[in-house]
Amino acid sequence: GLKKWVEVGNSGVFRPELLLPMGLPENISVIAWGLSLERPTMIKYGINNIRELVGHRVNLQMVYDSPLCRLDA
Repeated sequence: GLKKWVEVGNSGVFRPELLLPMGLPENISVIAWGLSLERPTMIKYGINNIRELVGHRVNLQMVYDSPLCRLDA
């Protein structure tokens, strides 16, 4: 529907300043990856700000009204 590519899977390396408070040594690298299902969900439901999908700004009525699984993608 967007007529452009949308990143779904993503990956990266944690920055050292994020690892130090967890007690990890400075010379260690940590990678992360995920499906990033937030983006297609935001597109499907017309959400522009990710904080409206996860976190304290979530519209709970939308959660109650939306089916758990949609097959009409």
